[in-house]
Amino acid sequence: MANSQSMNQSMGKAVRHYSSLFSLPSLKSALLILAVLCICFGGFSTLVLYPSIIGLVYSFAVGVSLFAITLLFDYGNSRLLLRKDPIFTIRRSMVLSFVCWIIWLFFIGVGVFFGVLFGFSWWTKLCLLGFCAVLTLRAVVFFSTSSVGFVRAATASVLEPAVCLIPFLFSWGAINNAIIIEVLPFLLVAPILSLAFSFLFVSLIDRQGRKFYGIPSMELFKAFMQNWVVGLNDPIERHLEQLGEVENVGVSILMFATSKPKATMIIPTIHPGPFKNIGSSLLPSMLKREFEREHGGQACVPLGLMGHELDLTSQRQNRKVVDKVLSSVRLLTFSDKATPFIRVSDGVATANCQIFGKTAFLSFTLAPKTTEDLPQELSSIIQEEATKMGYDSVVLVNAHNSILDEPYTQVSLEMLRDVASKALVQSSSLAAEPFAVGAATVHPPEFSLKDGMGQGGITAIVVKVAQQRNVYVVIDSNNMVSGLRERIISDLTDFGFDNSEVFTTDTHAVSAVVLGKRGYHPMGEAIDRDLLLKYIKGGASKALENLEACKASCLSIIVPEVHVIGQEKIYSLSTLVDLAIKRAKQVVVPVFGFEGLLLAFFLYVL
Repeated sequence: MANSQSMNQSMGKAVRHYSSLFSLPSLKSALLILAVLCICFGGFSTLVLYPSIIGLVYSFAVGVSLFAITLLFDYGNSRLLLRKDPIFTIRRSMVLSFVCWIIWLFFIGVGVFFGVLFGFSWWTKLCLLGFCAVLTLRAVVFFSTSSVGFVRAATASVLEPAVCLIPFLFSWGAINNAIIIEVLPFLLVAPILSLAFSFLFVSLIDRQGRKFYGIPSMELFKAFMQNWVVGLNDPIERHLEQLGEVENVGVSILMFATSKPKATMIIPTIHPGPFKNIGSSLLPSMLKREFEREHGGQACVPLGLMGHELDLTSQRQNRKVVDKVLSSVRLLTFSDKATPFIRVSDGVATANCQIFGKTAFLSFTLAPKTTEDLPQELSSIIQEEATKMGYDSVVLVNAHNSILDEPYTQVSLEMLRDVASKALVQSSSLAAEPFAVGAATVHPPEFSLKDGMGQGGITAIVVKVAQQRNVYVVIDSNNMVSGLRERIISDLTDFGFDNSEVFTTDTHAVSAVVLGKRGYHPMGEAIDRDLLLKYIKGGASKALENLEACKASCLSIIVPEVHVIGQEKIYSLSTLVDLAIKRAKQVVVPVFGFEGLLLAFFLYVL
């Protein structure tokens, strides 16, 4: 759990880095800023040195030319040179341009100041030095973030600043015809030097990734960037596939059916991570949607007993799991008897138990304390104990339904085993009777991924045994705030249910989509809780309305040879952003300081 918290904090830090890079103004704002920078500051910088009517005309012409060139080449870059790059839209290209203009205008401003004091050459030389600074910045940005090849990235880096330099050259030529010949050697050599130092800078950062993963840091950076900025998952999943390991993973299926499926719980021993739409993050909602489409009824995917060791690496691996689950339900055999719901608690750990035929269904929570990943060893211990009691199978669920901001203390395995054992013993002493099941799903339109709600919505499964009415509520979210579970149970009790429990799927589709310490909102942190309760009671009410006598069946399957990636590698990949930034801070001054000195010396000897 400590590692899980560290990873969430690291992912949150990473998303803040990416968000800070691409928190963009609107297109209209970018256009206005560019116009002001180019026309008011860029063009009229010439007027300061040569205040006259002709100077005013020249200045306006220079400014308009700079603005037109910038727009034309930003559009051309996004549509031609960078057309295969999903990141550099016209808007992002324009934002990069106005950042570059701010830097260039700083050099121009200093040049104008010294030009007034010491002569015209200061203006030209500092303007050229600013040109190199802009070219270097553009090269670093394109080399590190663009997915196009080196030639296209280099061309996009050089072309726009070079053409923007032409109006300045004309204005200088009007003052001194010899100036163009004097600066020509510099204009031929400077772009090559700027590209070379930019490439060196990126290569030095790349060594971090090569050292730890055999993959250049910037390749991983580009893949992360394409996911955060435009939602592409294929680039980063290709790297995860390369870094992953092959495992056999289990899935438990507990189905309630009449002549056709009524409600199905699918519990994979797969962690629904690592974040956003990467790997198995969307697996809970994907399994639910496709199972319902293929077999009907309502499906839900609560969390099993596992940690972050089993994140799937790609959508291809998700497909393997889904296809195996969909094809396996034909093998189910059913029983029409169930025992009442039992809850056992020792004050810290709570186990809920209900027996369906020869299948024991148990769920665990530590609420109101933090309930995160539970030890996977618990599964084999309970399986062994249940087998001794005569049960054919056990379905185990981590309710994952409470989180506090305080440090988490791992509950002992013995404590969980004891409450599970007591729940099994008590359930075994109860008479099994025919039962009825109703199910419903609601999708609150007000709640989104940023609020902590996944695409699976809220599923309610009502189980009636004799006169006892129980409801299992499954929310497609990554945990919920402490105390919310207890409030939901209280409201459902007032609503007429004898027992209830709330599960979350632990979907990481909601992770790394918002800023903050965790990088996600657990259910109840960012939403109207009264509205959530209204939807939960509405779903439970709909489920109650369609109660039907049902039979239950359980099946445990193995999905062979799927690619998984563990928490440790995910954590280290997410921290690579910080490592790359630290490395960049170490080399930025030596690399670009030397470049600046070399270019300044070149200008000095002209």
